[in-house]
Amino acid sequence: MSKIAIIGATGRAGSQLLEEALRRGHSLVAIARDPSTLHGREGVTTKALDAKDGAALQAAVSGCDAVLSAAHFSTLEPQAIIEPVKRAGVKRLLVVGGAGSLLLPSGQRVIDSPDFPEAYKAEANGGVRFLEALRQESVLDWTFLSPSAEFVEGERKGHYTLGKDHLLIDTEGRSWISFADHAIAMLDELEKPAHSRTRFTVGY
Repeated sequence: MSKIAIIGATGRAGSQLLEEALRRGHSLVAIARDPSTLHGREGVTTKALDAKDGAALQAAVSGCDAVLSAAHFSTLEPQAIIEPVKRAGVKRLLVVGGAGSLLLPSGQRVIDSPDFPEAYKAEANGGVRFLEALRQESVLDWTFLSPSAEFVEGERKGHYTLGKDHLLIDTEGRSWISFADHAIAMLDELEKPAHSRTRFTVGY
């Protein structure tokens, strides 16, 4: 059992990370602006803070074995997460990534495709910056787990397909993964590291 901090623990991705981690018996520090919905959960310590507050974030994750970040990229620069985690002495950082930096069969990045939705570009560009920052990181043992193109609410199937840098597309031509099954892949990686200091992706 590990002590894990989850940044963005009340969001769609973060809440599923929390549920999966609890299912496996880990103790959690749930970090969110308003974690009140998690008060009273056994095995969960809540920390109400804005992740832009570096000192508060450092204090919140101190003593944890790993940090899982499900923070939105469009509202935070990479170092807002990376530096407090390093200062706290936590060696392991696992990040809920984006699909925008994945490659299409043509070799083109998803974000650079002509039909990439304008509404998602700020978040996708933030994800690209975060991955680039991690690739320059020499201290942290980091992992960046990109979901498929569709990252959706849905049932916990309990299975998934792994990929590296290319977008995964199923036999019906769809690229998708539920938040719940993405969380399974993330906790599998936490417990049995296979993608240290690299990015990988998950889909059906």
